[in-house]
Amino acid sequence: MSLEEMPTEWKKFRYRGKSLEELMNMSMDEFIKLLPSRQRRSLVRGFTKAQIRLLKKIRKVKQQGGKKVIKTHVRDLVILPEMVGLTIAVYNGKEFVPVRIVPEMIGHYLGEFSPSTKIVRHGEPGLKATRSSLHIGQK
Repeated sequence: MSLEEMPTEWKKFRYRGKSLEELMNMSMDEFIKLLPSRQRRSLVRGFTKAQIRLLKKIRKVKQQGGKKVIKTHVRDLVILPEMVGLTIAVYNGKEFVPVRIVPEMIGHYLGEFSPSTKIVRHGEPGLKATRSSLHIGQK
């Protein structure tokens, strides 16, 4: 997705005082300086082989127009400005959860948008059951 095709509200977006267009044109070193310490440290250490593979796929899809959904198991990659506008299906341990990357996600990790645990909601055998009515006999 080119800068002209982006929705107008994305152009108004600012990250640490920089517009999306400025972030897209920045070098990686300049962008890293804007990030919080945990993400900055992660990127300064360098990318893993899996992260490099994912970034290559992202750049390839971007060149082709950005319509394809990219599936990945990589949850620990910091969302970069070049990913904005893509849909990435992130594995949560059971299934691939499609995540549409918007500018507000820049600086977060991919895994934050694909929850790996489900909220436990314990059932009740009867309405407002007491301890004695927990076990209902079968007929």
